[in-house]
Amino acid sequence: MKIPFCKAHGAKNDFLLTWAAETSHFTPQAARAICDRYTGVGADGWMLVDDAPSIRLLNSDGSEAELSGNGTRCAAAFLIHSGKAADKFSIRTGAGEKQLRLIERQGLKYVFEMNMGMPRVIDPRFRLPLRAGSREVTLVDVGNPQCVLLVPNFEVDWRALGAEIESHAHFPRRTNVSFVRRVDNHTIDVRFYERGAGQTMSSGTGSTGAVVAAVTHGWVQSPVTVITPAGNLALRWEGDMFLTGPAEIVAEGVFHYDEA
Repeated sequence: MKIPFCKAHGAKNDFLLTWAAETSHFTPQAARAICDRYTGVGADGWMLVDDAPSIRLLNSDGSEAELSGNGTRCAAAFLIHSGKAADKFSIRTGAGEKQLRLIERQGLKYVFEMNMGMPRVIDPRFRLPLRAGSREVTLVDVGNPQCVLLVPNFEVDWRALGAEIESHAHFPRRTNVSFVRRVDNHTIDVRFYERGAGQTMSSGTGSTGAVVAAVTHGWVQSPVTVITPAGNLALRWEGDMFLTGPAEIVAEGVFHYDEA
């Protein structure tokens, strides 16, 4: 079975994009196969795109996600590259309509501003019991669940801690996890452990949740620069959260999927 794809990344958070009309095999099993970095194409997630436009996202483990900020920018680049969108448009996601505005384009490299919507703080000081003792976390809804830890540095084994928190019993549908270090009044440094994908180089929704938590606790003020291992994202909180970041198309091809 042949599955056409386009590969793009938003600040090294990478995704495969396929037109809905070109495959009937958008399944968890196929997502795990195509996203595998050794035997597949390799990506953090796989998106099905239609002309509406709308997208569905499966993580690399086959689970479905409501929203990806970086992934939605990649879908926007895919739509413009394919001649199916202009400079300003909306994309329907599992978390509702998201508005995007093209700020810059150089060949296959794009910069978009995306309205992430109005975030909601669920609990600013939730005490989460963990194997090594409880930790205070901030729980945020940005269209998907975010658990944010404010930390003085990244010397803690945040990958192991992120894995424990992601699948914690308190989160029956699992959660995204972000670790936030304050740099100055308008800058934070963040590490991400994403639901269904594990460690990622950056995250749009994770950055959104991180900014919400940092502003809520008085660490920073809007606008905020989020430093990620893949580069910086710019966010401003004006009721809705607006995120500005890159998307780049890097490959196109066909994946040969064996259902067996």
